[in-house]
Amino acid sequence: MFKIVVGHSNDPDSFAAVEEVIQQCTTSLNGHIPQAGILFTAIDFDHILILQEIHQVFPGIELIGGTTDGEISSVLEFQQDSVTLMLFYSDEIEIFAGVGVQVSADPVKATQQAVEQAKAKTTKLPQLCLTHPESLTTSGVAILKGLKLALGEKFPIFGGLAADQSKYQQTYQFFQTQVLSDSVPILLFSGNILFSHGVASGWFPIGKTSKVTKVEKNIVYEIDHQPALEFYRRYLGTLSPSIEYPIAVFADDEVNFYLRAPIAHDETTGSVTFFADVPEQATIQIAEAGHEDILTAAHASFMNAVNNYPGKKPAGVLFFSCVARRQILGMQTQQEYQTTKNYVNQFLPACGFYSNGEIAPINSTGQTHFHNETFVTLILGTS
Repeated sequence: MFKIVVGHSNDPDSFAAVEEVIQQCTTSLNGHIPQAGILFTAIDFDHILILQEIHQVFPGIELIGGTTDGEISSVLEFQQDSVTLMLFYSDEIEIFAGVGVQVSADPVKATQQAVEQAKAKTTKLPQLCLTHPESLTTSGVAILKGLKLALGEKFPIFGGLAADQSKYQQTYQFFQTQVLSDSVPILLFSGNILFSHGVASGWFPIGKTSKVTKVEKNIVYEIDHQPALEFYRRYLGTLSPSIEYPIAVFADDEVNFYLRAPIAHDETTGSVTFFADVPEQATIQIAEAGHEDILTAAHASFMNAVNNYPGKKPAGVLFFSCVARRQILGMQTQQEYQTTKNYVNQFLPACGFYSNGEIAPINSTGQTHFHNETFVTLILGTS
């Protein structure tokens, strides 16, 4: 058995909000005691109080989570300034948490610490990792690289980076009753778990392919041996690089791609700074999308996960979407979740959030990548 329940409250009072989500979850659990959970909240709540209340009702729960740029659930759909909690109960799947700290000092050491802590508790073979790490103190690509070193290159890792409602000042991550920054909390699922996922953005590569010829982490200096800014000027004229026009970075197969969104540029050096690292010698194209393309991609992501689910009856679904998508969609943001909820024959408990970067394999057999401006669907269940 695998039971997933969700609670969601938009009450601005921290105590009232956590009491409401706990009550919703308790009712849905129907007497079952959850092993683990994941908590997504806005930045301004009393996070210590919320975590303490959850652990008082569910002592010993393996809990992770963090702050967001907006929350999603099957209870209240899209909200901002809210608290949402997903809890997991199973008699055949083991779910344990781990955390690595000071990730900016040594991402490999911190991620290894998190994985070893979670692995030490399990008696079964790990199958899946969920994570909600720091986004501002270090590179999301470096965090993912560390997790892949600790878990394996092809191990499926999903999640999104913590956010702070686009203030870009400080994010918080949760582990048990602790409120942390500069950390990597994970949940490791072991045993008889079934899952499927979908990844889509809505952006389409256009124009000719180019090569990144000079780069330092997330600052691209040259494309095709010319200033990176000239690459953008060919398409945008005098307009500045913006999140509406990311670059598509092609994976090793030269067919699948992930996105990198620009956040700044330097007229003096001709460089363009992106939200995450761009590999040297990567094949790229500029990409474009309209609002309908972005919303259609959320539906496509969900349907890909539904159609590829290997079991009969999934237990629940997680969504990871991007702050840039929310900023571009504006008042249409609520439609991202709405495009997913009417396409299955049963009610699926759902939970998710808007992040500073998404983590998922591009397809079911490939390596996990770090994404920008992407909608990730993860369906969970058991046979």
